[in-house]
Amino acid sequence: MDIGPALIDRHGRTISYLRISVTDRCDLRCRYCMAEQMTFLPKAAVLSLEEIAIIAERFIARGITKIRLSGGEPLVRRDVGQLVKRLGLHVGAGLDELTMTTNGNALTEHAPALVAAGMRRINVSLDSLDPDTFRYITRHGDVARVIGGIRAARDAGLAVKINMVALKGLNEQEISPMLRWCVEEGLDLTLIETMPLGQIDEDRTDRFLPLTAVFDDLSSNFALMRDTYRSGGPARYWRVAGTETKLGLISPLTGNFCDTCNRVRLTTEGVLYTCLGHDDQVDLKAILRGEGVGGLDAALDAAMLTKPARHDFDISATAPAVARHMSVTGG
Repeated sequence: MDIGPALIDRHGRTISYLRISVTDRCDLRCRYCMAEQMTFLPKAAVLSLEEIAIIAERFIARGITKIRLSGGEPLVRRDVGQLVKRLGLHVGAGLDELTMTTNGNALTEHAPALVAAGMRRINVSLDSLDPDTFRYITRHGDVARVIGGIRAARDAGLAVKINMVALKGLNEQEISPMLRWCVEEGLDLTLIETMPLGQIDEDRTDRFLPLTAVFDDLSSNFALMRDTYRSGGPARYWRVAGTETKLGLISPLTGNFCDTCNRVRLTTEGVLYTCLGHDDQVDLKAILRGEGVGGLDAALDAAMLTKPARHDFDISATAPAVARHMSVTGG
């Protein structure tokens, strides 16, 4: 592999983290993420798994040390295990970590193969432990199936972190019980503020719950100690005293973290976004299919010149920050 110079944006930040959406499809329809009736990309518009691997390997050659596979739901894509296996070959040989964000529905089936491919840590999106609330949020999900997948992943040797979107009037009373459950199960928990991405069927302002208030409430129920752990992403961490459980907070609206942003995102149709909250983009699929691998380096360098200093999320705005859904860009 021809090693190239590190990717450094125009603000002097070294880019070392690539998130790849391997599909825009999902087997759930979480209300804050998708509309109930979604139009997904045709197969011809989507990168092949081989193309994803080629682009990812060029990023690794340019200094990317962490790759997260996401979606949509990555495990609904047929043969995604082949991509995991190929990228796993780079762990310890350029990559420090290959990981995944999943809804957990298919983890029981896939967890052993993920471990065999070199994956050691995953995130599972889980916004409620209550069957009825979970079904309402996801529109048709079965929380027992997800919990079974989480336990199967843990038993297979994967460290599991739960991602929970804090939703006012919906799951805010479940946040303390979720943290308590994570302690009991030996899992970490990251709380996330809802973000204004894509047009959905509800008003996000009704559901926005600032994590500043959530943390104050948790602090009255748990002994939380600041932790210096960094996952490579935007979360700030605390540890529940006397346990191994870490609590992370991702607060794009109440606590901007853009000054240390080291991430870029590749969509399932091969578009590179340098910021979740902006529309600046480079079409890597067109370059790969038109010019071959040789054209990618110049495109990556050009993308670094477009990365903004920060996002402009505003939960009170009448329109979302960007029109694309989170499932398109990747979580």
